[in-house]
Amino acid sequence: MQMHRRVLSRREILGSMGTGLGMLALPSLLNAKTFDATVGDRSNNPLAPREPHYPAKAKHIIHIYLNGGPSQVDTWDPKPELTKWGGKKLPFNNLTTERETGVALASPFKFAQYGESGLWCSEIFQKTASQHADRLCVIRSMYANTPNHEQSMRLMNTGDERLSRPSYGSWLTYGLGCENQNLPGFVTMCPGLPVADSSNWRSSFLPGIYQGTYLDTRKSKVTELIANIQNPSIQYSDQRRQLDLLATLNRTHQAPRNDDAQLEARIQSFELAFRMQIEATDALDISQESKATRDLYQADNVHGRQLLIARRLIERGVRVVQCYHGDVQPWDSHGDIDKNHRNLGREADGPIAALLTDLANRGLLDETLVLCGGEFGRTPAVEIPIGGGNPTGRDHNHHGFSVWLAGAGIKGGMAFGSTDEFGYRAVENRVHVHDLHATILHLMGFDHQRLTFHHAGRDFRLTDVHGKLVQEILA
Repeated sequence: MQMHRRVLSRREILGSMGTGLGMLALPSLLNAKTFDATVGDRSNNPLAPREPHYPAKAKHIIHIYLNGGPSQVDTWDPKPELTKWGGKKLPFNNLTTERETGVALASPFKFAQYGESGLWCSEIFQKTASQHADRLCVIRSMYANTPNHEQSMRLMNTGDERLSRPSYGSWLTYGLGCENQNLPGFVTMCPGLPVADSSNWRSSFLPGIYQGTYLDTRKSKVTELIANIQNPSIQYSDQRRQLDLLATLNRTHQAPRNDDAQLEARIQSFELAFRMQIEATDALDISQESKATRDLYQADNVHGRQLLIARRLIERGVRVVQCYHGDVQPWDSHGDIDKNHRNLGREADGPIAALLTDLANRGLLDETLVLCGGEFGRTPAVEIPIGGGNPTGRDHNHHGFSVWLAGAGIKGGMAFGSTDEFGYRAVENRVHVHDLHATILHLMGFDHQRLTFHHAGRDFRLTDVHGKLVQEILA
């Protein structure tokens, strides 16, 4: 008969060492298990609400992710020089991209100034700008590290382009917990899956309870948005009894394993899933909204429905909601940018304007940070199509792009930073993705250098060893 031995944990090995010298390492191992003391003990409930490092301006984030890289020079960063040079070779030779590029491509979109601030915007986001220009802060000087979707999306969502790291939503849920114990602290919505799929909302080395809850918004039925959210074959009370028995067995299994964090996360995930059966289905049911509200959001299209659900989630206490505009990378306009960006703007603009209006009317914009943008921008020069054809699009450009923020703690009606005269490279008040993360954490009440987790022998944080606060955009 073959004997099977249970694998011992590090603590069990150290605790059983005859000399006891191994116990000298126990304090550091215990510290590796515990969370940052500045944000409280999570031993009983990892999602319990906790205080941040200092009073926060924002309680929630809604991130509108324009998946694929919208063109800054066709949206929020007008370049008259690009229009003058349209069809001519640009006067520099260091335009590094993924693909071959040619002459300058003048924007096919009309720009205008909006609001008392005179904020510039193209016709792509005319509704958002005309209704909310004085609420928006457009950062025109963003930059990232690489011109590849997978790496840049991971950088934007997790602070690391190469490896699986905790997403910023996971970090914030880890730090703040959740105001509503019947809902997850972090929800991400996408009609399908984006590039690099679940690595965009993964918890990585943070306990699994802080991973984003994914909603596939290709499905419109409430009970289908979250897989297996309800069990129709068993009564609610009987399910509660089953879960209580399962919890007892799990706790018995957990006791000799020194309260293993992964087991605790699994136990808590069962409890959260059970509690979500009623509250989550209610939060996702937009039929409870008036027809006027549904029409305002254009909720018959996927993006409008997502943003309306996002508002319903944050008003119920969810910390972070991400809304991907389309799966894979719809804003990746390598060709026919006029048609593609125009159609995408038609889908996104009205619902975005509706969200800001609705949040403001309900008093939620004062406590909600809204972020909108993609993982990078696009080149001012036209892309030469692989295999020939008429060049009508733009290649990836991580050297300079735009995002905007609105809401809690943000100065409205301003454009911060700038790219060069053609919109290729950030040159003034440059803002790296790490700086954006540091600023988001600050608005949520955290010093980005102090929100840490001990893993693999060192303290990790969202911004790693980088990041500086962008003070100039704070109200």
